[in-house]
Amino acid sequence: MMDVGGNGSGLPVNNKQRAMLPNKSRGEFARNPRKDSEGLSESPDLEFEYADTDKWAAELSELYSYTEGPEFALNRKCFEEEFRPHVSEKKWTELDAAQHRAHAMRLLDSLEVIAREKRLKVARAILYMAQGTFAECSSEAEVQHWMRYNIFLLLDVGTFSALVELLNMEIDNSAACSSAVRKPAISLADSTDLRVLLNIMYLMVETIQQDDPADKPEWKIIKETFRAELGSPLFNNEPVSVMLFGMVTKFCSGHAPHFPMKKVLLLLWKSILFTLGGFEQLQSIKVCKREELGLPPLPEDSIRVIRSMRAASPPASASDLIEQQQKRARREHKALIKQDNLDAFNEKDPYKADDSREDEDDNDDNDNSIETETFPLERDEVMPPPIPHPPSERVSFPKGLPWAPKVREKDIENFLESSRSKFIGYTLGSDTDTVVGLPRPIHESIKTLKQHKYVSIAEIQIAKEEEFQKTPLSGGEEEVEMCATELLYQGILPSLPQYMIALLKILLAAAPTSKAKTDSINILADVLPEEMPTTVLQSMKLGVDVNRHKEIIVKAISAILLLLLKHFKLNHIYQFEYMAQHLVFANCIPLILKFFNQNIMSYITAKNSISVLDFPYCVVHELPELTAESLEAGDNNQFCWRNLFSCINLLRILNKLTKWKHSRTMMLVVFKSAPILKRALKVKQAMMQLYVLKLLKVQTKYLGRQWRKSNMKTMSAIYQKVRHRLNDDWAYGNDLDARPWDFQAEECALRANIERFNSRRYDKTHSNPDFLPVDNCLQSVLGQRVDLPEDFQMNYDLWLEREVFSKPISWEELLQ
Repeated sequence: MMDVGGNGSGLPVNNKQRAMLPNKSRGEFARNPRKDSEGLSESPDLEFEYADTDKWAAELSELYSYTEGPEFALNRKCFEEEFRPHVSEKKWTELDAAQHRAHAMRLLDSLEVIAREKRLKVARAILYMAQGTFAECSSEAEVQHWMRYNIFLLLDVGTFSALVELLNMEIDNSAACSSAVRKPAISLADSTDLRVLLNIMYLMVETIQQDDPADKPEWKIIKETFRAELGSPLFNNEPVSVMLFGMVTKFCSGHAPHFPMKKVLLLLWKSILFTLGGFEQLQSIKVCKREELGLPPLPEDSIRVIRSMRAASPPASASDLIEQQQKRARREHKALIKQDNLDAFNEKDPYKADDSREDEDDNDDNDNSIETETFPLERDEVMPPPIPHPPSERVSFPKGLPWAPKVREKDIENFLESSRSKFIGYTLGSDTDTVVGLPRPIHESIKTLKQHKYVSIAEIQIAKEEEFQKTPLSGGEEEVEMCATELLYQGILPSLPQYMIALLKILLAAAPTSKAKTDSINILADVLPEEMPTTVLQSMKLGVDVNRHKEIIVKAISAILLLLLKHFKLNHIYQFEYMAQHLVFANCIPLILKFFNQNIMSYITAKNSISVLDFPYCVVHELPELTAESLEAGDNNQFCWRNLFSCINLLRILNKLTKWKHSRTMMLVVFKSAPILKRALKVKQAMMQLYVLKLLKVQTKYLGRQWRKSNMKTMSAIYQKVRHRLNDDWAYGNDLDARPWDFQAEECALRANIERFNSRRYDKTHSNPDFLPVDNCLQSVLGQRVDLPEDFQMNYDLWLEREVFSKPISWEELLQ
């Protein structure tokens, strides 16, 4: 088993970890010391609802680091200095709409001054408006109300365009860049101007994308206009997201180490989310696209299915198994029986088709049961029946599988080919209709397979692309819909490999398993104060802030990558494959596995936040005195939303990169991902478990018979939770000899297809000369003026002698 970063590889939890667990779990440890070794198996299901983002207040608070706290008062001061001379003793909240608009216009005009200090003051005043003029509010709800009002006002007067121009100036500010490069230690002060601008832009994007039924009709129009502008190349001839990607690569190249990377990544994520749409919009786009292509509707709504799933009880860890084996060794009266087959191990066949749960004696085949008996892996004795529980303690589950089974056209072809060669001795290639000479059961099998056949949008797109490549002239012009996804792909296409490498570099630096290296990039520039802490309390606060900062960066990058992969896949499969291939080439697969090679339960239950310092709570309440004890206790949440969100996103990215790619699946095997992923099953959350089980399913056949025999509980969970692919023998490994692992050939073939697609669609300068129109008119060809080089004119006689006079001409052949 691989060594785990953090504190141990699945060993029993220590006191520090136990303190981090939810109160309920701690109570259970205290009440039941026998179960202590089984650790997290006893924890309840995590009440986590996966969504595009966390609650609005949480997303607002994560924009600011705790070291930025004093700047809230500074923003207010700058606003009041600008506001008081124009308005007598009235408060902002007491003015009417016309006065509000007049002052917003005044601030916008003042932004266009040359003096840097004056410009920063005005920007801070605008930031205070975007923060909801909090000094005049008495509750968080009131702050959020005024934030929404002020931000729509600022957007209406044209503030966002002005901010983009200022941000471009700051990005190109070579003096700031060169001074930051020379500094031995970069702090919060180096990125002040950038942070103020990015804060306002983030608050605008994040607030406007929130849906509120109470919005005025004109606000809804402003919102849709802003969405269209943000995704189109109006600002600086490129979408805002492309400009932010440029900031990420500039930061990673070392030319601008003072860029506040967390804020850039958060704004990039929210811009992509707002312009392209979240998971529910993706689902509706998918439904519409299938309808347009004449494909049958989706068998189910995947979001709804996953939300209705329950978590499985996690498998036991290695230490638990050793402990169980030692206990069993002491029980000499128990007879040891060799486990030769599944039936000897368990009277009921776990793969039996009937789903009758009522007469089930053994809970180990039912991963959904609320009783958490640890599964006896690698044991050599017959399992004694568990103590029967009263029926009231059982949970009733719907019969049947959560997902409709799917079959690909290729699966039907393969099945027919093998059936024909077996029974008749001939093959018909890709013919899936002729069943002459095949026995009746095969007819029925084919009928069942065809009933569950699923044709994806990607398959249609690949077929169309092949057609375009085969018939470039007669294929006609392709109609490309210029949606926000297409515009973004065109914007990032020239530098996409660099963008992917940069994002993964930052993800590596932010991962908790990464060791601090001198040559790695510094992602803490916008969290470290100018003066380092002097007291224990300040050090603890900064420690929490740094950990939180890294967690937020992981959250933003994981969400950006997942959203882009999903949107590109729907827009065109080769756009998705281009991005996915560059992620694979940049070592994304081992990086995500490295991320999970830690005590994942500790990461998910981490308490790296100080709720009293979160915005907007900190600006409307008197701050209590912070103590070392209160910082150590953290909040009383069962888990950290952002960390669980990040973990699920990273697992989904890993699934997207490896799905149907044999060579990449083999990378999972080579990097020994099975024990790492199995430890992630300790997190009792259905969605996270589903994506872990999917990753285990694709590599099960390569892990060997002993692994499958020892991990029957995991195998059972895969059968219950992951979609069935009819004819897929994932659990047996029969086709191992037929599938050699040729990583290079597979990736090269895919790369060639991607390059053909990109050059056909986007590379207009290097069109194939064979397909350009040709001038066949003799007069116009002879009448063209051709400029010959000087050396040719000087040696014209020699050329005539060599190429014309000295060469015999066979006139007969020419005439024929």
